[in-house]
Amino acid sequence: QAQLVESGGGLVQAGGSLRLSCVASGRAFSTYTMGWFRQAPGKEREFVLSISRNGRSSLPTDSVKGRFTISRDNMKNTVYLQMNSLKPEDTAVYYCAAAPRPFDAIAILASEYEYWGRGTQVTVSS
Repeated sequence: QAQLVESGGGLVQAGGSLRLSCVASGRAFSTYTMGWFRQAPGKEREFVLSISRNGRSSLPTDSVKGRFTISRDNMKNTVYLQMNSLKPEDTAVYYCAAAPRPFDAIAILASEYEYWGRGTQVTVSS
């Protein structure tokens, strides 16, 4: 079983940057495919990015292409979401999630993920 804790959210002006972190404890972090999702008020949870156990990144959702990247440090049990050129429409609660998957696998569906953090709020002002 894994416990996930996100951090790094906050209030930022449009055009700014934030880096979210998600620290995992419990079962070995390196055995999980990791993902970031977000949920804005009144909207469904949306996939953002996924990263395989060996560091291969998925394609991002269209709305964040060229602006967001995902990375992981298996020695620190941490996955990161670097967010640049933030827009007001990026305002949401951001969640990290963990999925037991084969070594090179990514996962883009929320149903594939077994463990979830509680989320961190990101607010982008115009």
